[in-house]
Amino acid sequence: MTHIDVRSARPDEWAAVGGLRWDSLLEFGGVPDDDRAVFAARFAEWAASNGATHECIVAVDADGVVVGMAWLARTLRVPSARSFHRASADLQCAYVVPGLRNDGVGGRLIDAVVAHARSLGVERVTVHSSPRAVGVYERHGFASEARLLHRPVEHDDIVTARD
Repeated sequence: MTHIDVRSARPDEWAAVGGLRWDSLLEFGGVPDDDRAVFAARFAEWAASNGATHECIVAVDADGVVVGMAWLARTLRVPSARSFHRASADLQCAYVVPGLRNDGVGGRLIDAVVAHARSLGVERVTVHSSPRAVGVYERHGFASEARLLHRPVEHDDIVTARD
């Protein structure tokens, strides 16, 4: 197995992370609006502007190439009488390059995101998983819960309608 370092992404890696995000769309049959380089540059700007609520954990190989990612998106919650400062989070955009899947890299990313959420005092982490990834999330402590509901918001664009 190749040596993989799992850690917080650095600003100089955000374009590479954006490239992985672009790759994931193509892999699952989507059609990008921009070419990879343009999207990656726009993505890096977005990451720089949204660091207060979105943090990226990356998997980096021995050559320094970003080969996986997972994001923690935090949301402040309404204060309660028991706990005034509250937050929840969503694990988003987990992706590992195809050649390193089934080697534990995805699980290490999941564990790192949850550990980071714990260090921030987040109450819970949710994930909207693809069907093929449900098992890995379950192996890392995620479970379905009858009280956690969601409702898709309908839009005219096909990407949102499919998701």
